[in-house]
Amino acid sequence: MAQTLTENTARNRLTRTVALVGMMGAGKSTIGRKLAQRLGAPFVDADTEIERAAGCSIPDIFKTYGEVAFRDGERRVIARLLSDPPHVLAMGGGAFIDPETQSATKAHAVSIWLDTDLETLYRRVVRRSNRPMLYVDDPRAQLGRLLEERTPTYSTADLTVKGGDAPADAAAAEAESLLVAMGIAVAADAAT
Repeated sequence: MAQTLTENTARNRLTRTVALVGMMGAGKSTIGRKLAQRLGAPFVDADTEIERAAGCSIPDIFKTYGEVAFRDGERRVIARLLSDPPHVLAMGGGAFIDPETQSATKAHAVSIWLDTDLETLYRRVVRRSNRPMLYVDDPRAQLGRLLEERTPTYSTADLTVKGGDAPADAAAAEAESLLVAMGIAVAADAAT
């Protein structure tokens, strides 16, 4: 499992993995890193792990093998990651939509939906060229369709943190508070 922390100064510890779900551009990786830092937990980005397992980029996987093969690999990698000790996991935008991945996530983690509006999402994703689901004539319309299709599934996550233009630190603090209230993040001295 990849870990981005080198120093552990957190007040709380995780008792279960925390999976961040939501649309591309919702801030899962950015907020996930901040949350992991606050909790003294490892951070893992599922997309990075998928690329590592495949030996190529996600756009290359889509181009060479197609979305079905990508989703199959994504499902296998996330299942492996969910079996690791507690960590913060940023999942790809379509991962939680897969029934098998959603079921595994619910069984092995606490899911947090980063609910972010279309305008914010579009403003963030338009800056990057690594979004194969948006390789279409009208990426904004495609993003809107995906958001509409996926929202009912995202809304089944255990917790919701409203995304948007607030600083990532604020969203990470809100997520930490919710996890403390659920007993998923416990005082560091109580977790040992």
